[in-house]
Amino acid sequence: MLSDRAEQAGERLKLLSDAGVRISSSLELTGTAEKLVDVAVPRFADIVSVELLEPVLRGEEPEPPYEPLAPHRTAVGGDPPDGLVFRVGERVVYAPSTPQSRAVKAGAAVLLADLTGPAESPIGHSAPYQAPGQSATYSAETRRLLDHGVHSLITVPLRFRGVTLGLATFWRTRPGEPFDEADLAIAGELAVRTAVCVDNARRYAREHTMVTTLQRTLLPSGLPDQDAVRVASRYLPAQGEAGGSWFDVIPLPGARVALVVGKVAGQGLHTAATMGRLRTAVQNFSALDVPPDELLSHLDELVTRLDLEREADSDDVRITGATCLYAIHDSVSGHCAMARAGDPGIAVTHPDGTVDIPAVPIGPALGMGGEPFEAVGLSLPAASRLVLYTNGLLEGEGQAADTGLDLLRRTLAAEPDLGPDETCRSLFDTVLPAHPSDDVALLVARTRLLAPENVAEWDVPFDLAAVAPLRATCTRKLRAWGLEDAAYTAELIISELITNALRYGSPPVRIRLLRGRSLIFEVSDGSSTAPHLRRAAITDEGGRGLFLVAQFAQRWGTRYTPHGKVIWAEAALDGAL
Repeated sequence: MLSDRAEQAGERLKLLSDAGVRISSSLELTGTAEKLVDVAVPRFADIVSVELLEPVLRGEEPEPPYEPLAPHRTAVGGDPPDGLVFRVGERVVYAPSTPQSRAVKAGAAVLLADLTGPAESPIGHSAPYQAPGQSATYSAETRRLLDHGVHSLITVPLRFRGVTLGLATFWRTRPGEPFDEADLAIAGELAVRTAVCVDNARRYAREHTMVTTLQRTLLPSGLPDQDAVRVASRYLPAQGEAGGSWFDVIPLPGARVALVVGKVAGQGLHTAATMGRLRTAVQNFSALDVPPDELLSHLDELVTRLDLEREADSDDVRITGATCLYAIHDSVSGHCAMARAGDPGIAVTHPDGTVDIPAVPIGPALGMGGEPFEAVGLSLPAASRLVLYTNGLLEGEGQAADTGLDLLRRTLAAEPDLGPDETCRSLFDTVLPAHPSDDVALLVARTRLLAPENVAEWDVPFDLAAVAPLRATCTRKLRAWGLEDAAYTAELIISELITNALRYGSPPVRIRLLRGRSLIFEVSDGSSTAPHLRRAAITDEGGRGLFLVAQFAQRWGTRYTPHGKVIWAEAALDGAL
């Protein structure tokens, strides 16, 4: 007898020891509940059900009173599949007299050694259920339970720091072995261990929700309309937590577009916030309209400066080591310039189906210093595909980067005519590992070129007398394009831009008109002197040219070239302000 008791005590200690290890191995709510089921069946009970309150599933902390008690069944074990009494995912309403409600109200385990006595159902009523205040009988469900051979139960609330998170109910069908007082203590210990892990998982779920919500707000909610490319994107969070990958599509003046992918190392809230800061910085630097290598240099300096400011806080996430690939496609010339810091990838599919991996030098990661960034240029015909991605697309459990790159090449070559959205879907179906090593940002752009008939340009004699004839020439072109409604606005903008270049610039001067989604005016000259918008005094005879351009154009600005600058303006095709 003593040896039997000693053996039982040893088995119970082993059960609790295993429970402490296995239940704590998951940081996911459903996984934690399933671990309790796996530990308890059949060593302690024949059937186990674990139910969590609805706020817990949202990552929130429930607040009493817990009435009506209506948890969600999260995990079940030991229930015969041919005659299910319990179904995972259903919401269960417990009447106040059920042992589950009594256990939650008392904050302690309840033992029913003999289920043939109570009239109330010990299993509650699954949804659809009666609204609070309506009566419900449970005799049919009680009969189903008894028909399964269940003869005793222990139900115990999952409580941590005085807060009820859910409850676990243990059932026995084994003949001649009803639960007793000793089992009540074991169930309580199992519940204590589970409640701690459920609360950890709840907190983790809450933080994960916060991170993913923040990341969704920091990533583009939609891709802008522009003339240079047709584009689609995909983002896949890392398994378990959001990471720091991002992408962007930034329209640039002159029917051009910037395509960006990048990554901040790490996962979690700080990483997502840092990613948002870098994405904002790239957008701001893009407004300078500088070449890709120069933009990365500005970004590198910013990262270095930000990390120097953070040195006092050793717990903060460092930006140094972030990566970025920045490409600019010009839909007039077909030229695409690109540079990268670190190792984001890029592939190009030509219209004939051939796939190239451009030899873009891998510059140092942002903030690392060292060698300057180097840009390369490609000449891309219309309907070429640019595929920009972070390495999570290629690497993962059981798949090396080289294998993923080979899959990428073959997939792109096999389906050269797919549009951007279909290409994203195909790459995720074919190339993406089952368990990626990190989060994934993917951007696919199919290039477009403005038709030659939508581009017009002329040399401008370096003489103010040339303004009127050129204005008339441009107006005739607009009428040939069918843009009579935009003629008045266009004449004013053209006059002021050419006059500004002739007065304050240097030769050679050229004007270019582009017809796309909007009407674009560009006047270039050989001077790098920046124009400044100012408010002229009433007595001033001049100084109002750029002010008028700003009033009549939708937007305007300046970009610098190796041989001078370009002042540009955009107006609606119908002349609307």
